[in-house]
Amino acid sequence: MKVFVTGVNGQLGHDMIRALSVRGHEVVGSDIQPEIVNAPGGCDFTYVPLDITDGEAVEKTILNIKPDAVIHCAAWTNVDGAEDEANREKVFAINAGGTENMALAAKKADAKLLYISTDYVFDGNGETPRKPDDTCFKPLNVYGESKLMGENAVRKNLERYFIVRIAWVFGLNGKNFIRTMISVGKTHDGVRVVNDQIGTPTYTKDLSRLLADIVETDKYGCYHATNEGGYISWYDFCREIYRQYGLNTKVTPVSTAEYGLSKAARPFNSRLDKSKLRENGFEPLPDWRDALRRYLEEAQL
Repeated sequence: MKVFVTGVNGQLGHDMIRALSVRGHEVVGSDIQPEIVNAPGGCDFTYVPLDITDGEAVEKTILNIKPDAVIHCAAWTNVDGAEDEANREKVFAINAGGTENMALAAKKADAKLLYISTDYVFDGNGETPRKPDDTCFKPLNVYGESKLMGENAVRKNLERYFIVRIAWVFGLNGKNFIRTMISVGKTHDGVRVVNDQIGTPTYTKDLSRLLADIVETDKYGCYHATNEGGYISWYDFCREIYRQYGLNTKVTPVSTAEYGLSKAARPFNSRLDKSKLRENGFEPLPDWRDALRRYLEEAQL
């Protein structure tokens, strides 16, 4: 199978190249930069620079490559930056317009499309885990609104599609919560971390394996995917990071209101119900604690 992957300079797209190439798929990766950054070693793939907001360029590229499947990881992911008025047009151009461009091109090329979405499309209220086919969206911030518009563009234009919502992502190729907390923990006696936002971390190395499993099938629809191990707070996650890393930095739990540093509103409830994965025969991701252990070994922070 020939697979076109967008956003390969990001955490997930980078790992997608390896997950697909080790299975023998023909992989073409893209991002907006002229060249790939930190190319995964030992992988056979082709890189094509592409601005996904340029609909004509997207169509020309996809029709030239003729992929069997498109995995669309590229996105504006700076949640607080998306709230700045100067950035909003660009955020929607990338997350909504860029996704529609990919969907239209995939349709013309007769390729199935897998779109990466987020827990931020929901309102984040209550304590009940959200199911993949829930329609009570009401995103709290610009980022969530733009990603929901991307979902709608996929649904409107395609019949052969997967939408996979993820949360609390960390990977080797880029910045993430783990790197930030370890950096702060090395230079400070204590940190304050919110304990009223609840969800589950997701390791891109594990996630990329699952996405490869999904895109190899015709089990279309919407899925939720995070690591297993239950629902936790960012405070819980930070404590486990320091425990496994061996830092004695004091971690103080605070409410989101007490923390008060974010421009964008965050969902309190990021619990995602992943039962649809098992129902469709997909292997769930490992426990997040095990994922953290493997990440720390590989990242060598």
